[in-house]
Amino acid sequence: MKKLSQMPNIGITLEKLLLTAGIDSPATLQKLGSQSAFIKLTKVDPTACLHKLYALEGAIQGHRWHTLPEERKKELKRFFQNRKE
Repeated sequence: MKKLSQMPNIGITLEKLLLTAGIDSPATLQKLGSQSAFIKLTKVDPTACLHKLYALEGAIQGHRWHTLPEERKKELKRFFQNRKE
């Protein structure tokens, strides 16, 4: 089975947080989607930032988060900001 840390944007530290949050594989992350995975992540890492949300989306899409389309980044930013209110 492929490890989470073998996906783009996910290092050992983020992998450990995801495992603690119950996200145990790339397939689980892909099934959940970045927003649901981020909600789970914030339960174990309440200070999770917008860049972690971008990282999850990029991992699911299979590339570095810096290359996400601007429109998708805007959608994710709105989601992130709405969770903070």
